[in-house]
Amino acid sequence: MKNVTIYSKDYCPFCKGAKQILNTKGISFTEVDVEFDEINRQQMISRSGRFTVPQIFIDDTHLGGYDDLVKYYSNKKAA
Repeated sequence: MKNVTIYSKDYCPFCKGAKQILNTKGISFTEVDVEFDEINRQQMISRSGRFTVPQIFIDDTHLGGYDDLVKYYSNKKAA
């Protein structure tokens, strides 16, 4: 089983949407809240090269943000 990590902020509607997609698909994930945690925020930026949330990783591979997650599952047509 793959490890999914999502960097997010509580107020972010795209983060909520991404988590809803993952939950609907039955995919467990680790959420890392970067709203008030500068160390985790810097880790997210270092790993993804992006400053916005959500940032989603499957194992150590950067998938991207919300739009990338939607595209990933629309291309996959399954799971």
